[in-house]
Formats: sequence, structure tokens, C-alpha cells
Amino acid sequence: MATTKILSDKPEKVSLSAYFELFMNLTRREIKGRYSQSLFGAGWAIAQPLATMAVFTLVFARLGQMPSGGAPYPLFAYAALVPWFFFSNSVMSGTMSLVTYRNIVTKTYFPREIVPLAQVGSRLVDITAASGLYVVLMVYYQLGVTPWAALIPVFLLLLVLFTVGVTLATSAINVFYRDVNPVVQISLQLWLYLTPVAYPLAAVPERYRWFFLLNPLTGVVEGLRAVLVFGREPEWGVVGISTALILTIFVSAITLFKSTDKYFADVI
Repeated sequence: MATTKILSDKPEKVSLSAYFELFMNLTRREIKGRYSQSLFGAGWAIAQPLATMAVFTLVFARLGQMPSGGAPYPLFAYAALVPWFFFSNSVMSGTMSLVTYRNIVTKTYFPREIVPLAQVGSRLVDITAASGLYVVLMVYYQLGVTPWAALIPVFLLLLVLFTVGVTLATSAINVFYRDVNPVVQISLQLWLYLTPVAYPLAAVPERYRWFFLLNPLTGVVEGLRAVLVFGREPEWGVVGISTALILTIFVSAITLFKSTDKYFADVI
């Protein structure tokens, strides 16, 4: 079998299809491990953004009177929470992935990036399930789809690239410094409120706007919200800044990972 051939003690020339099979096997293993003995299964992927949306609606919309650009606030918040939780959950599980799979990392030869990539791949099930509820919300609030929705794949691609980049970087560094994981968890908790998820970027005072523009997720969240919720053209300046940051981080993360992966088996 191709997977058996990959997981051998000596490096061999293996086809890309065999590596892809290994990636799919690890991805399926993560999905089954997460939902196999769960009563609600993939429903938990919906529960997380849905519960957070309810809290945000109460705290920010009802009590804080947070503007939502004229859109129903639950829809406004949920459209940003779905990509946020995809990113957050992927990074949290991906950071520990190389340590979790230390048995195959230390004893077998294969491209190590497959392990954290499988964590990101397994979360695609979550974002797909959560997106289904968004469609239901659109029907409930009688929100139509405009031609700008054709840009959704572009923003999803940027989201995946950024998620992969951060996951590769944190998983590699965590091999050498195990306190990276708790730092990542704390950082993600703070990061949520520094990303325009519960509020629009327009609500940020002008003097602080530059700081939020340095957050690569700002362009992704604002872009998805523009084409999905408001059915309008995204703010290209914001999207351009985020795109440049995401591509830089993605390339830098791959470089970091490939320059350190040869040491993983020795220190993990």
C-alpha cells in the first residue's frame, strides 16, 4: 500500500499521490476521532459559532448598541465567526500536531508538513457544516445573493493560506519550545477581540485603524462580510493589505518549517 511505503524507516522516492493518501488518512483519522463517539457529531461545529453569536448579539448588539451597517446583527456576527473558528480551531489543534504524532515523526520518513496540514484539512468539515447554518440564516432574514458572492472562494483561499501558514509556524516552534501551545491559546482568545468580528472595522477610531489593518484576518472577515452580508464590493485597500501580509506569512512559515523539520525527530 502507498501509505505503508511512505511510513518506512528509510527515505524513498514516493509519488505525490502516496503523500496525498497519507494526508487524507490523517485527515479522516482526525475527523473520526473528533466526532465518532459524539452524540451530535459535526453539529458541534455549528454549536460553537452559534453560541458565540448569541452571546455577541446580547452583549454587543443589545447592551452595547454595536452598529452592524444595517444588517441583522446575528447574521453580521455569524458571517465572521465561521471563518474565525476555522482559523482558531485549526491553529489550536495544529500547534500540538507534531508532538501528538511523535511516533511517526520520529520513526518514519515523510514530509512532516502533512501532519499540521491534516489538522487544517479536518477543520474543513467544520466550516462546511457551519456554513450550512449561514444559508438557513440568510433564508430566515430574507437576504439575497448578489454577483459579488463570486468572490467568496478568493477570501476562503486567503483564509486557508493564512491558517496553514500560522499552523506550520506554531507547530514547528512548539517542537522546540513546548510553552508555545499555552501562548497560542491565550493569544487566540485576545485575537478574537482584535479582529472585526463582533464589530465592523468602520467602528474602530481612525487613529487605531492602522493597528487593525496589520491583522491579516481583517481583510478576510471584512471581505467575506461585504460580499455575503451586504452584497457589495469589498474595500480593496483593506483586502490588498491583508493579502500582502498573508502571502508574506505563508511563504515565511513554509521557509521556517522546511529549515527546521530535519531536527524534529531529534528533539521531539
